[in-house]
Amino acid sequence: MKLMNCPLNGWRNIGEFVYGGEVRPAPGADADTETWADWVFMVDNQAGVVREWWFHAPTSYWFIAERDTANDTLIRTYPAAEIFTERVEFASGEKSS
Repeated sequence: MKLMNCPLNGWRNIGEFVYGGEVRPAPGADADTETWADWVFMVDNQAGVVREWWFHAPTSYWFIAERDTANDTLIRTYPAAEIFTERVEFASGEKSS
């Protein structure tokens, strides 16, 4: 059985987790549609150490894992707050009249 260490819940069966993609900076709120589409759908898929978003489904907890994709070795997991220390505000999208 393959296990993953959830920073909130400890070691759990890998079946409890969902992959959420690579951790990479998002385009700015003023980016065009093509830039956003590229960010959402295109991935680097490199062999080597990658930072990834993971989701523990039973507790709805998002965290970051560093994993070596060349041999599928989990290096470490940690709360996203370790690297995301500032809140990002986006416009609500509502138009004022």
